[in-house]
Amino acid sequence: YRKKKSLVGKRKNNSIRNFSDIQAGDFVVHEIHGIGKFIGIETIEVLGVSKDYLKVKYAGADSLYIPVDQMNLIQKYIGTDGRIPKISKLSGTEWQKTKQKAKMAVMDMAKDILEISAARMAREGHGFQEDTVWQREFEDMFPYEETDDQIRAIAEIKGDMEKPIPMDRLLCGDVGYGKTEVAARALFKCLADGMQAAVLVPTTLLANQHYYTLKDRFEHFPFKVEMLSRFRNEAEQKEIIKDLKSGKIDMVIGTHRMLSDDVDFKNLGLLVIDEEQRFGVKHKEKIKSIKNRVDVLTLSATPIPRTLNMSLVGIKSMSVIAEPPEERYPVETYIMEMRPYVVKTAIEKELARGGQVFVVFNRVKGIQKLAGDISKLIPDAKIAVGHGQMEEKQLEDVMMSFVSGEKDILISTTIIETGIDISNANTIIIVDADKYGLSQLYQLRGRVGRSTRKAYAYLLYTPDKVLTELAEKRLKAIRDFTEFGAGFKVAMRDLEIRGAGNLLGTNQSGHMVDVGYEMYCKLLAEAVAEMKGESTPAELRDVDFEINVSAFIPSSYIEDEEMRLDIYKRIADIDSKDDAADITDELLDRFGDIPKQTINLINISYAKKMAIKNEIQTIKTVGDKIVFEFYEGAMLSREAVAKISDVYRMKAVIYGTSKPSIKITKFKKDIPAEIIDFLSLFG
Repeated sequence: YRKKKSLVGKRKNNSIRNFSDIQAGDFVVHEIHGIGKFIGIETIEVLGVSKDYLKVKYAGADSLYIPVDQMNLIQKYIGTDGRIPKISKLSGTEWQKTKQKAKMAVMDMAKDILEISAARMAREGHGFQEDTVWQREFEDMFPYEETDDQIRAIAEIKGDMEKPIPMDRLLCGDVGYGKTEVAARALFKCLADGMQAAVLVPTTLLANQHYYTLKDRFEHFPFKVEMLSRFRNEAEQKEIIKDLKSGKIDMVIGTHRMLSDDVDFKNLGLLVIDEEQRFGVKHKEKIKSIKNRVDVLTLSATPIPRTLNMSLVGIKSMSVIAEPPEERYPVETYIMEMRPYVVKTAIEKELARGGQVFVVFNRVKGIQKLAGDISKLIPDAKIAVGHGQMEEKQLEDVMMSFVSGEKDILISTTIIETGIDISNANTIIIVDADKYGLSQLYQLRGRVGRSTRKAYAYLLYTPDKVLTELAEKRLKAIRDFTEFGAGFKVAMRDLEIRGAGNLLGTNQSGHMVDVGYEMYCKLLAEAVAEMKGESTPAELRDVDFEINVSAFIPSSYIEDEEMRLDIYKRIADIDSKDDAADITDELLDRFGDIPKQTINLINISYAKKMAIKNEIQTIKTVGDKIVFEFYEGAMLSREAVAKISDVYRMKAVIYGTSKPSIKITKFKKDIPAEIIDFLSLFG
């Protein structure tokens, strides 16, 4: 077998856990009070205790001050790109009504998904056999090292296939994250068990791409792979349909032509669907009828952040690849004025190493003139021009000439935004980049950097043009987010809203826009827990801290407000003792001795996470006592009660059964440290 390409040092999965990255001027969503505008941080002293507060401006003259240790109650508002949300009033019931409407919508959606899932569980399906020797040989032939996410997704899919009920699993992952290889393993498992498999894609170009990729992967095994699309003439199509019916063809890759009434299979076992949301209503109905009978794996290039993934757990069978493949480099991104020498140098540099170039110009009018200008700059280059107003067959011929390497440069509109994968094209030039939305720029840049070669993106704007503040922010963001997995971060604008709309149905997108993406995910998770008769998931719980200690980062310690806010976010994300130690070490290293108020803040944040894990709802000080109140239904283990009695003896009182509380007499002056010591007794 070929030696697998080695890892270049294992990178930590850098998917974004949440979207709390906020700056002054951003819109935010408060769970109770709704959508407002974040103004900045203010230090306020109340009863001798100083704390930093986030100031949020609401409708009219109203403002709200939120203690920094309650940062988890607000999230950055994520809506559609450029749209200004409706600011809430602090008084009145409008926000609660909007939230309630969104909750009812997610309840309906969750109910539908659960009902479909229950019906599917009741049906008989084909239980595939366990992996064969051939399967292991096929997998060993993959020349790259699989990522942990790929390995987990493969195991989940195989587990579903081996059950005697029809699989209906969704596989999500950003562009180029290896979904095709995961699907290939499932397809092989199906064929090795003597069943037929089909791959359904929305465009002939994509069908062609998948056909050659899969044909290459399966070439050492006795399976017949075919393609059913307009790349086959009428006689060839008839022959393929006949062979599918008789069972001579094992696997077919095709467009919606495959959903026609004249297409029948001898024994279809697995249907893989790429980007189901791009099919029309009529085709979706046909897909639904197939889903009733066979195992189905749906692929989606919508990046799924942790929040939506968590919200959907339990109602949708979903595998997520959030980890980039190894040996891939971030795309080097330049923002500059469009000058002839810039275009000439960028193209010549790529062509000199045998590569190809995308040039994106999103207006049909003027695209031929641009092609002429580039032809004058680089006379020897073979140029193709493609746009959406061409006839489909003509456009396909243009695209195929570029895919096959006949042309060096493809000048096109944004039709290349999704689906096309050309590992030899590693430079993209985007003309008038200031006119694009952030998610669109991200998707376009995703067309390059699909191989182990260094890739380049040039975001160009008209010379001497004064960019709008919004355009400048977009271009800066796309340049800053060059790391793989940054799709999750770029998605702080509208990629996630659109993507989640694709996954959950477009009727849900409006509700997401009304309450903001994070709030929508939270409502969804709560609705699912409620419908399944479970308590609120631990990730969504909060702890009320009512203790009189100063806990903030003095401006004399970290002067820059943006940096201070970043450290506040990092402290709010503390999840373990190691996290607390790491942030402490970093602060010492970067800013010197840590003020007592900041140590208190770190300890309170860590204590909060410990309290959540132990189902504690409130921690407060009353005189010389600290009171711990648990959530309804929380259970105290015998071991914990024994440890508390042993350490505190007569200084601890435990009362209440269905909603326990514990009252201890303070030992130390350092209350946050004492709370951590107490919570450590729970293990």
